[in-house]
Amino acid sequence: MVRFVKVSQEELDSVRKLYESVMSYACHGLFFREGMVLAEEVTKTLPLGEDPLDAGTKLILERGWAEQVSFTDSGARVRGSIEAMPGADMETCHRLRGLLSKLLEAKTKQRVRLAEVECISTGGRECVFEREETA
Repeated sequence: MVRFVKVSQEELDSVRKLYESVMSYACHGLFFREGMVLAEEVTKTLPLGEDPLDAGTKLILERGWAEQVSFTDSGARVRGSIEAMPGADMETCHRLRGLLSKLLEAKTKQRVRLAEVECISTGGRECVFEREETA
């Protein structure tokens, strides 16, 4: 039986601040990987032929990670991210970035890493994620 727990936006922000106080910004990579692991659970249980972006969007919305998600040619746009904390000095949606990256990987069958290039935390109207250029 699968159980779900509720965590508030303020609690998530407190956890982020705790990790940053101990690990500095190295913890952002851990949060990113957490998001990827969450998306892996979605992608490995998809019925044959189901679009991972549709299933992932549904999960993100149902679980309260965001209020709106749209995938674009270059990445994704999100409104109402649970990780957004207005007034921060940098982007804060690391888990969501991992979730979206993994969903795009499942769709394209290629390695995808998204960068958050705009965030509500830093004054943006929405959180914007774009594919990182690979060397």
